[in-house]
Amino acid sequence: MKLFVNKTKLIDQLLKQEDTTGSFTITVDDNGKKSFKIQTDKGNDIIIKGTYHLSNLLQEAALLKSETGIIEIKHVKEEPVSRLSRIIKDFYWDKLTRNFDKGNLLKILEDEKMKGEFLRLYVPETDKYALEFHKKNATEFKNVKIETIPENISKELITALNKKPGILSLAYSREKGLSIPFVVPGGRFNEMYGWDSYFIGLGLIIDDKFELAQAMIDNLEYQIIHYGKILNANRSYYLSRSQPPFFTSFLKTFYETYKNRITINWLTQKINTSLIEYFNVWMTEGIRLTPNGLNRYFGEGTGAPSETEQGHFDAIYKIFAKKHRLSLTEFKKQYKTGKVIDQDLDMYFIHDRSMRESGHDTTTRLDNCSADLNTVDLNSLLFKYENDIAYFIKTYFNDAFSYNGKIYSSKDWFEKANNRKALMIHFMWNDKNKCFYDYNYKNKRQQPFNSATNLYPLWCQLCSTQQAKDLVKGQLATFTYKGGIASTGLIKNLSKNMPNRQWDYPYGWAPHQMLIWEGLNNYGFINESQELIYRWLWLIVKTAVEYNGLIPEKFNVNTCTHKVNVEYGNVGTNFKYIPDGGFGWTNASYKMGIKHLNSKYIKHLNELVDPDIVFKKSL
Repeated sequence: MKLFVNKTKLIDQLLKQEDTTGSFTITVDDNGKKSFKIQTDKGNDIIIKGTYHLSNLLQEAALLKSETGIIEIKHVKEEPVSRLSRIIKDFYWDKLTRNFDKGNLLKILEDEKMKGEFLRLYVPETDKYALEFHKKNATEFKNVKIETIPENISKELITALNKKPGILSLAYSREKGLSIPFVVPGGRFNEMYGWDSYFIGLGLIIDDKFELAQAMIDNLEYQIIHYGKILNANRSYYLSRSQPPFFTSFLKTFYETYKNRITINWLTQKINTSLIEYFNVWMTEGIRLTPNGLNRYFGEGTGAPSETEQGHFDAIYKIFAKKHRLSLTEFKKQYKTGKVIDQDLDMYFIHDRSMRESGHDTTTRLDNCSADLNTVDLNSLLFKYENDIAYFIKTYFNDAFSYNGKIYSSKDWFEKANNRKALMIHFMWNDKNKCFYDYNYKNKRQQPFNSATNLYPLWCQLCSTQQAKDLVKGQLATFTYKGGIASTGLIKNLSKNMPNRQWDYPYGWAPHQMLIWEGLNNYGFINESQELIYRWLWLIVKTAVEYNGLIPEKFNVNTCTHKVNVEYGNVGTNFKYIPDGGFGWTNASYKMGIKHLNSKYIKHLNELVDPDIVFKKSL
């Protein structure tokens, strides 16, 4: 059956009757009739009942491209699991896709993060064709300035750019005469984020979005070549900060899936670029490589990060204001202008920038210590990076790859990985607690903090079989809650003056879920992986069913809600009629979870059966 409807009229009628909270959505928080009569194409009336089906009707109306159109009843009454899969594939990825073509330029440049009279787009001066393209597109916009970024990006330049921030351009196709598209994390974002892109890419590959996934890799490569690193995001104030190194992981998954559609020359170029990132970003001594041979995150730059919300650091500033016998307002002013110099506060911000480079912005685990830590997560990622390079060289290049005047074999890279593994076990493995901990190379001791990142060695297959068993037995329950994996264990004795950190307990994020599912599968813990997949998917589906299709950035996995009182809020929760693309890596985690979940659990998901009932007891 079908409905022939007037889009505006139907939306207005639905909201007037059902949206009692004034949210422009239909959710369990509304107290409407939960029943709506509408006529089908056959002339008979049909009654749509319940929050879920009414919100589907509202969404389908919003998706109509013209004022009058057809709504399929099967889509209104579609089961949640298949509906979410379809909506993500057919609509949400498109909603999150951006490009720098003329018709989209202002959409990208106009946001609350831009300051000053002009909207600035920075283009590498070495990319002559892109520069010409962007200058031509900007001619009709009087408030848009196209400026150049030199090949050698100095600390002084980055500092100067803080006074006139802007968006950094991404890859341009001279062949097509178009900028290459990219996918942003959520609807309110206009920039491409580093590690988000890897997880988003996995979702795109599952949905067979070949060209868009390839475009993401091209844009990551562009950043390495023109900006020196894969950036936290493509804004000028992120030029000093990278992100967790997932480039080879993305490349490997993509190439293994689509190698029949990709030339070996394409792969050669990408491997070469990955080596640039490896040596220039991660293996530079004194920056991200520490004297013990392991790595740290290190956000270069000075002062407070530009992207933080107003008042974010006030609890810290108050401590130093008291030290200098100044009011909070006066201290902030004098510190910012350089009238007050405090090396301890400078160091705090170096740690803070390093924490943000880790992607975990922010967490108690890395607060005021990040730059001193060889973290389990970073070194696990680099262990996999080294193994990935070895795999590519052995599998596709006859065990010989030329880079920077040297011929590398797979043995060279397996040796690098094995050396890192030995160092990680020596410095990070805690034999008493049977787990990995971050290692503070400055004070030469482990930091015994329970974080989901302690399980990364399962994902990169660094553990021995016994270590994997010990990790699962001793650590997994620490992070497992009704709705999935929490970022950390319960943290006691937190200062009430500090912000409620979004990468601490009880908040759960898609990347941790995905990495831990795969890590458990790597070592044969299939039952544990299935349970965790179900718990996370149940929370996503439950939220979408009860809240008008909502797919947020993160969840409280203990109370199982998207409603969180935490720094930076929760992206993806504010929209009218239909979610503005969901959230990139949450979308991807859903697609991955459904791909790997045993079919016997799908019926339970559609019926929203409590995971504690499905699995008899919690982990």
